[in-house]
Amino acid sequence: MLAVVFDHPKYLAIIPAVVRILKFPVEVKFKMSADQKDQKFAKVHRVHRHFKGKLFSFVSEDVTLPNGSRAELAMVRHPGSTAVVPLFQDNTVLMERQYRHAVQDYLLEIPAGTMEPGEAPLNCARRELEEETGYMAEEFISLSQVDILPAYTDERIYVYLAKGLTPSRQQLDDDEVIEVVTYPFDEALKLIDSGQIRDGLTILALLQAQRFLRRQ
Repeated sequence: MLAVVFDHPKYLAIIPAVVRILKFPVEVKFKMSADQKDQKFAKVHRVHRHFKGKLFSFVSEDVTLPNGSRAELAMVRHPGSTAVVPLFQDNTVLMERQYRHAVQDYLLEIPAGTMEPGEAPLNCARRELEEETGYMAEEFISLSQVDILPAYTDERIYVYLAKGLTPSRQQLDDDEVIEVVTYPFDEALKLIDSGQIRDGLTILALLQAQRFLRRQ
């Protein structure tokens, strides 16, 4: 019998799929931190997948919550993504003006994208930076890991500061409408205050980069 170790009870939902793939009995174990051992988590009774897209799925789960209440929760299951604050040597930040159909507007953002199956966060960050902006970076500094919208998705975003930028070749997907722009870093921060930067991930990442740079 194979023992499969998970680090969080939320992965209960994928156990049936693991068993189907392996086609033999599986012993499930959880490796939990000291804090997690004192916490209660939801018990998942049923998972229904309503939609499976190329990169994420929309599901609903019948669960008993830690307070004993039974609930049907809808959520997006996401493989995770990365976001990059690319900084030139003169302290200019490389950004994108990208069309976002959901809000029917062009938003000023940093490069970001979804991890492909089996892709490590750092490799995703390198790939997305080059594909979206046409630049490569010599150095990637990890700033944080963010659960961006935990109310309805398990997407975790790995945020990086990128330095040592050199030109490469932009390779946009068919559904990406992007204009690459640059701003002095301090001016980009002012665009947050003025409301010209509205994308939540971009705001968070720029402020985290600011805190990191102040410590240097």
